[in-house]
Amino acid sequence: MKRVFVSIGGGELRNKTTAPIDAHIAALAKSRAGEGERGYALFFPTASHDSNPYFNSFRKTYTSLFDMKSDVAILTKGLMTVEHVAEKIAKANLIYVGGGDTLYLMQVWRETGVAKLVWDAYERGAVLAGLSAGAICWFDDIYTDSLVEGEYAPYRGLGRIKGAGTPHYNSRPEFDRIAREQGYPLSYAIEDDAAILFEDEAPVGALSSGGSAYRLLLIGGEIKKEKLELVK
Repeated sequence: MKRVFVSIGGGELRNKTTAPIDAHIAALAKSRAGEGERGYALFFPTASHDSNPYFNSFRKTYTSLFDMKSDVAILTKGLMTVEHVAEKIAKANLIYVGGGDTLYLMQVWRETGVAKLVWDAYERGAVLAGLSAGAICWFDDIYTDSLVEGEYAPYRGLGRIKGAGTPHYNSRPEFDRIAREQGYPLSYAIEDDAAILFEDEAPVGALSSGGSAYRLLLIGGEIKKEKLELVK
């Protein structure tokens, strides 16, 4: 069974702008739940400081549209222990990490040990998906504005996916320059309403509900940009 990670550049669950991408994710997760099973989708709103309305938007997509059982993992506010969250992770067919404050997300996950628990679930066969902060946190390097809103800068990610990444590429075209200046040999730039499908940590193509995704290679000191073809 191949490991599957879907990195979504941005979009609005509430307005269902990523619905075609979500349909692909749900189908993959349900296929791993077993024949006749609904599938269990676990949502992490950590990057949004555990926003309950964000989870409601997730549930209205993955339960109402795709008939998966939706649940939420809360790591702040004292509502759930890490042990309780670990129990949810262990039975998840899909783990979806929402957007928000990327650096806060990584800080909380490192402090609680949840980053390893999620990655272990991914390695055993759970589909892993993330949007914006949840999409890029896994890369070696990330480009985000989490310290000061609107002021973007490169940071180190969790280091599980080789290369650097940015979401919202349609509004961050300067990432080409950043990738060149930082000397990133490999980067991924993902627009809103677009995603990259990784299998065994290697990109196999793009998913789209309107946006595009790119692979950037640093060759001879210049950036070569390749648009990823859609997964058929």
